[in-house]
Amino acid sequence: MAFESLSDKLQEVFKKLKGKGRLTEKDVNEALREVKLALLEADVNFKVVKSFINKIKERAVGHDVLESLTPGQQVIKIVNEELTELMGSTQSKLTFSNTPPTIYLMVGLQGSGKTTTSGKLAAQIKKMGKKPLLVACDVYRPAAIKQLQVVGSKVGVPVFSMGDATNPVDIAKAAVSYAKNNNHDLVIIDTAGRLHIDEELMNELYEIKEVTKPQEILLVVDAMTGQDAVNVAESFNEKLGIDGVILTKLDGDTRGGAALSVRAVTQKPIKYVGMGEKLEDLQPFHPDRMASRILGMGDVLSLIEKAQENFDQKKAQELEKKIRKMEFNFEDFLEQMQQVKKMGPLNQLIGMIPGMNMQKLGNVEISDKEIAHIEAIIQSMTLEERRNPEIINPSRKRRIAAGSGRDIQEVNRLIKQFEQMKKMMKQLSGMTKGKKGKFKLPFM
Repeated sequence: MAFESLSDKLQEVFKKLKGKGRLTEKDVNEALREVKLALLEADVNFKVVKSFINKIKERAVGHDVLESLTPGQQVIKIVNEELTELMGSTQSKLTFSNTPPTIYLMVGLQGSGKTTTSGKLAAQIKKMGKKPLLVACDVYRPAAIKQLQVVGSKVGVPVFSMGDATNPVDIAKAAVSYAKNNNHDLVIIDTAGRLHIDEELMNELYEIKEVTKPQEILLVVDAMTGQDAVNVAESFNEKLGIDGVILTKLDGDTRGGAALSVRAVTQKPIKYVGMGEKLEDLQPFHPDRMASRILGMGDVLSLIEKAQENFDQKKAQELEKKIRKMEFNFEDFLEQMQQVKKMGPLNQLIGMIPGMNMQKLGNVEISDKEIAHIEAIIQSMTLEERRNPEIINPSRKRRIAAGSGRDIQEVNRLIKQFEQMKKMMKQLSGMTKGKKGKFKLPFM
């Protein structure tokens, strides 16, 4: 999970600070030393770390902090603000040309995920009511054109190509002309990458830039390469001039050094981050929300947005009525699980809940596989059993276990957990009785 290691270490540091009633300058210095080590271990650029720590120290050892009633919390507040500033302060959105088509030039090294990201970006922009066109300008990598066509078909966006025997500059020029003639108000050009930055690559990209006059040049970099990702961003910015960065594979980067360094080094914003392999797993980058997640404060806004995108409001209201009347059953439970699954991997969702992280859950495994096991058990029940769980006797449990391919202990455990959940819901309902509109389920 993104920033998992860094997040755990920082939360331990701040736990010690909050445990002290008063702080001295020595306490702050010791805490900042641990923060510095945690950032360096997360592969954050050394110059960035040094500047970051100095800014915090300057603010944290002041009279207003050390003499306040909650000095530990004040220091955490400062770190949160500086961390947000480090990553860009506010969300940097894509810009659009006043005269269509808007052109985005996608650049980066081979293996960074440029082609897939181009498709993901096209899907995002299509939701905005635009009519995007993908352009296949990578004529060197085997099957690159075919890959873009496959991705394009999945998101319902057409792909312009002229085969792999045509000069990429000519393809880009022809694509812009095609877009103008066919009412495409946005063009995303997928260019070729190399295993390293070379003169040939940069010259080709510069020529494409000259003939297409892109609104934005977006650099796609692999977050898991850490400090190398920052070096690549710096080189591309110096030689080509970039307008924004898209970090891919951030979900697999437990350190997070690239996300914390790239903006500070290049002064160019991170616009999107890739948080998974699915086409919907490209997310706008919010520096303030990411800072909160790193410090264990959660990201409730993103959680709500995901819920609003994936949850059926009518079904949610029906479920609330059922819970009020204590009619919640396994059929409702299964439906809710399937809606939660649409929101993404559970370990990512847990990171958005304030105060929660995977380490706190100990050995509890929360994975798509575990969810699939629960689904299999419920789906092996008859409709009558789902609607009336109290009729599930030992012989029915044996049949359910056999039908789902799970053992009877798992069936017993699920039924017990379900009953406990119903009791909790009954208590919640009782506490809010008579408070119209107060009782809301999570995500509702």
